[in-house]
Parts: sequence; structure tokens; C-alpha cells
Amino acid sequence: MLEEILAGKKTDDPLASWMANHKDDFRLKEDADPVLVNKIVTEGYAPDLTDIELIEIGKDPFLVAHALARYGERCVVTAEVSAPSKQRANRRLPDVCKTFGVQCQNPFQVYRDLGFRTAWKK
Repeated sequence: MLEEILAGKKTDDPLASWMANHKDDFRLKEDADPVLVNKIVTEGYAPDLTDIELIEIGKDPFLVAHALARYGERCVVTAEVSAPSKQRANRRLPDVCKTFGVQCQNPFQVYRDLGFRTAWKK
């Protein structure tokens, strides 16, 4: 989520600086449905996570819940790579999304889908 990106930014990162100046454009206008968040946690990670594990998964269940609430309209974008053998709080976001049929892409897939181009090659 935006806070995670900005927390890890380097001081000379122009993209992160631009994002910091446009925070409102990245925030979803509605709250996540608590029923969906609970479903994501219990079925996507484990029904009996410890408090430490809940801290470890952070806001990822909210992100998936927002996408699931608007199924087919939203996509989760993450740099995480699938690791199907991971369990509980160690599950990766692409694998949790797959559990619920939520579309998940890495940033480069999004750039291609949006037709993003640079002027590097003419």
C-alpha cells in the first residue's frame, strides 16, 4: 500500500516523491468490508493466526478485500512473487489472490496492459 512504498523510499526517488505529493489519488474512497477482510485472513492465510502473524501480514488482506468487493473491476498490483509452498502468514499476495480468483499482476504487466512506453527506443 502507499504507506509501505513511502516508508521504503530513498531520498532521491522521484517516483516516490511524486506519489507522496499525490496521495489522495492512490487512496480508495471506501472502507474495506470487515466480513471480506475476515474471509481473506481465515481462508487465505489461516483461521488461527497469532497476533504476531497478523502483524506480519499487515494490510494485505484489506487490499485483497477491496479487489474482491469489486470483483472483475480491480486488480492487485504487487512485486511479490508466487510461492505456493508458503503457509500461514508467509503466504505471498499472488497466492492469496489466486485463492479468491482476484486478478493479481506485477508492475511490469500493468505497464504493458496500460500501453506505457518510453522514448528510449524509436
